[in-house]
Amino acid sequence: FLLFFEKESHPMALLARSLCARSAFFAGRFQTTLSFENPDLVLSNVNGDAIDAEHLFKNKKVVLFGVPGAFTPICTTKHFPSFLDNAEALKKKGVDTIGCVSVNDRFVMKAWGESMNAEGIELFSDADASFVKTMELDVDLPPLGGTRSKRFVMLVDDGKVVLKNVEKTPGDFEVTGADVVLEKLSE
Repeated sequence: FLLFFEKESHPMALLARSLCARSAFFAGRFQTTLSFENPDLVLSNVNGDAIDAEHLFKNKKVVLFGVPGAFTPICTTKHFPSFLDNAEALKKKGVDTIGCVSVNDRFVMKAWGESMNAEGIELFSDADASFVKTMELDVDLPPLGGTRSKRFVMLVDDGKVVLKNVEKTPGDFEVTGADVVLEKLSE
C-alpha cells in the first residue's frame, strides 16, 4: 500500500499492507441480491438527499464503484477517470446510473466531483460507513482515518448484483475499472 509512502519498508506502509491483507475481501461473501428494505443501504448525494437502495437500484442497471477516499492518488488519477472516460460507452451498453461512493462527507464528495468535472457520474457520501459495512466492503485503515471503503466495482441490474470485484488492497487498481464492466456488459 505504497500510495502514501515512498518506501515499501516504511513502518506505516507495512502496517497498512498488513491491515489490508487481513481484511481482503472474497467475492463469494458478497450479497447477490440487494434488499430494498434494508435501512443501512442508504447513501447521501452531494445535495444531502438520502438515496435508498430502492431509489438507486430498482428497475435500473447501475454501476457503483467505491473508493477509499476522495482526493487520494489512485482514486483521483486512475479509478475515477476510468469511469469518467468510459461513461458514454457504459450508457450505450444500457447503464442507467454510474455512481461513486466513498466514506467521506457530502461536501468533500461535491468538491471532488467538481475538481474531476464529474459530469455523468453521481457522487455519493457514506459518511458513517453504514452502506459499505452492510455490504462487507469496509476496511479499517487507522493510519488513513479509520473505516474506509474498499476499492470495488459492482454492476447491479434491478437489485441483482451481476458483477462484483474488490481489490485485494486499497492501493491496487487491477479489477475495478470501467474496462472490466464494459467487458461484462459485452458478454
